[in-house]
Amino acid sequence: MPSPKKATKSPLKTAPPVHWPVSIGDAAQRAGVSARMVRHYESLGLLPAVARTDSGYRQYGPADVHTLRFIRRSRDLGFSMEEIATLLGLWQDQGRASSQVKRIAQRHITELGERIAAMQAMQRTLQTLVHCCHGDDRPDCPILDDLAAQPADTRPQ
Repeated sequence: MPSPKKATKSPLKTAPPVHWPVSIGDAAQRAGVSARMVRHYESLGLLPAVARTDSGYRQYGPADVHTLRFIRRSRDLGFSMEEIATLLGLWQDQGRASSQVKRIAQRHITELGERIAAMQAMQRTLQTLVHCCHGDDRPDCPILDDLAAQPADTRPQ
């Protein structure tokens, strides 16, 4: 019977403590966005104005980074900036009704479904065109013919 291996403890690697407030670069990195996007979110009013040093550098606290993470996750799910602004307001409102949030999310699901259907239609059209194209040395190309065709409602009379 083999002898049991001794369990060796590996030292836990912990992140160095954060000294708040942090710079825009540190806040952006902690939230998973770029410093440029942080400035953009501030300009849109999604992130409140932050404190600045005497030399004008922005200083971000833990709540600012949490808000940036909220925005990033909302963008990852495809919400518009307008929807994110509304969701942020609801998130920060302890008296909110979850029905408002659900309504926004349901509307977004419907919009995503419509976009998916439109993209699937584009895919089917392209698959048909690619199937019709010989892809050889001949200049005939149904793909280019389709792209150059005028829709029926815009043809000259």
